[in-house]
Amino acid sequence: MKAKGKGLPLILMLVFALSRWPGVMPENFSAAYALAFCAGVFFPGHMAWWLPLAALLGTDCLITLYYASNGSATTQLTQALLLILPNYLAYAALIFLGRRFSAKSSWLRLLSGGLLGALLFYVVTNTISWLVNPRYDKSVAGWIQALTVGLPEYPPTWEFFRNTLFSGGLFTGLFAGAMKVATAMEPEEEEKEAPEAEEAEPEEAPA
Repeated sequence: MKAKGKGLPLILMLVFALSRWPGVMPENFSAAYALAFCAGVFFPGHMAWWLPLAALLGTDCLITLYYASNGSATTQLTQALLLILPNYLAYAALIFLGRRFSAKSSWLRLLSGGLLGALLFYVVTNTISWLVNPRYDKSVAGWIQALTVGLPEYPPTWEFFRNTLFSGGLFTGLFAGAMKVATAMEPEEEEKEAPEAEEAEPEEAPA
């Protein structure tokens, strides 16, 4: 990834951080799943791991502080933050899934991968909820309940799945498209710079 291309991941992180602020997106509608997947596909080396996970953790902490400043109990917020930490296992799984793809993969293939990643996130996080929440019966029926209707006092989890799948596909398409456009522009810039470099080369001294 060239110098100009290296700036695009940081721009995507900034856009992602802004999108996570409370009230900006509909409930359970997030770019996080697509971000983790596309980071695995496009970001080089260790950046694919630390940059998206740091952005996720940083925004989670800021959101927690935001609610704390509005009078919510700090203890409850700390517990809520601990409860979402298992989500990071799912985010890491999405990054790992993205590493199985190539930046040269077709846009449609990457979109399919993003949808698969959103499905994976949904299954992993709701399975963890089923395992740790004592209100779920530890049986196949209880697991299906966690994946479909959830607990009575909350919206059904299938609505969360719908928003997860839709937002995962939408933002994967946008992120992958932006990265592919940036990558396609780099060879054109290199071709323009090449003649200038040749002209700048000094002529060889006569023997």
